[in-house]
Amino acid sequence: MSTPADSSTTSVTATTDGTATGRTDGAGGAVNLLDPELLRDPFGGYSRIREQAPLVRGAFLGSASPIWLATRYDDVKMVLSDPRFVNNPANVPGMDVQNIREKELKARGIPPEYARYVLDSVLDADGADHLRLRKLVSRTFTARRVSELRPRVEEITEDLLDRLAATAQDGVVDLIEHFAYPLPITVICELVGIPEEDRPQWRKWGKALVTMEPGGFGTVLQEMIAHIEELIGRRRAAPGEDLLSGLIRTHDEDGDRLSDTEMVTMVLTLVLAGHETTAHLIGNGTAALLTHPDQLDLLRGEPELMPRAVHELMRWCGPVQGTRMRYAAEDLDVGGMPVKRGEAVMAMLVGANYDPREFDAPERLDITRQPDGHRENHVGFGYGLHYCLGAALARQEGEVAFEALLRRFPDLALAVKPEELERQLMPASWRLARLPLRLGPAR
Repeated sequence: MSTPADSSTTSVTATTDGTATGRTDGAGGAVNLLDPELLRDPFGGYSRIREQAPLVRGAFLGSASPIWLATRYDDVKMVLSDPRFVNNPANVPGMDVQNIREKELKARGIPPEYARYVLDSVLDADGADHLRLRKLVSRTFTARRVSELRPRVEEITEDLLDRLAATAQDGVVDLIEHFAYPLPITVICELVGIPEEDRPQWRKWGKALVTMEPGGFGTVLQEMIAHIEELIGRRRAAPGEDLLSGLIRTHDEDGDRLSDTEMVTMVLTLVLAGHETTAHLIGNGTAALLTHPDQLDLLRGEPELMPRAVHELMRWCGPVQGTRMRYAAEDLDVGGMPVKRGEAVMAMLVGANYDPREFDAPERLDITRQPDGHRENHVGFGYGLHYCLGAALARQEGEVAFEALLRRFPDLALAVKPEELERQLMPASWRLARLPLRLGPAR
């Protein structure tokens, strides 16, 4: 596995109209987001793309029309915050715009009656619908509520680390399998109201949904939806203090505020989004610290730097490198280049987070980079109205996880060479498939 700072042989240039030239296997000379070299080193690849033009044409999962890729810091923030961009192409006035994600789901064999549970989430809504759905769950993720959760997050973390050594095979443990995934999924399932006995199945479903393989995708989605509907029935008969019970009360009191489909979709979205990103932040961040001993020593010597370190790890090796499509609701300019009404733009967070216009020596991992542990200038959690709802929780889980892991295992080390670490090769993503570690003596 190449690390974010490694160089790459990806060769991409762009003309003044944003058409790419060089290694481009996409439609009409567009950058192919599935190019193996770009998948291997998106940090270097998108940095080179960024310096060629404000916008570059890209091809995504066989879309009939190329999309625009925004890679510069200011342009990415503009695309993510300007109300002239919408997440739902049906909200582009006067046009029947192709929903690229809908086409992707159809290619994976998802029937329309199930695809709506994926396409009509809070992540895809605009305007009043987005605010209505977000407001229903936002109280669960306020800074105060997240702070109150910290003792429970610490308890779960310590329990997982107590059992970590027992998972070793030939002295090697997989941190992804036995720590990075179980921690956030346990936390989010407790918040939402997923029973403990159901959580291992949720993790299997989650892994199946993020794979690029079409086989079985539809079956998995149907199983998840059926499970949530069954769980809603159980919670309605025996309500608790969890988020799902609150959603059920809202639905039963006022169906106009939350429909049946929206309630199922909200649970699906929160559980999946609430653990995938955090799990890979923990995995990516641990690998980054272990391959940068100067930063690791600094963090161990000054643990008060942890909030700033988590921000920097999210910038430097964050798992989410590109956003969902944004569709122009009218003709407009991005970075001085025209985008026509109905055209799709993908904001490449990895390009923005490595933009030297905003960050000095962006290729360098520097845990002191952030001015403090509360403000952030990276876009690892997005930006604007769709800024990650669970960002505060993800940061807290990262802080707790790194602190406890480094304290409990002072001799922690990679069990393989950095270049041998395996990744899940997915577009707009940076995820380790596994993270083999030698723990050393525990404290």
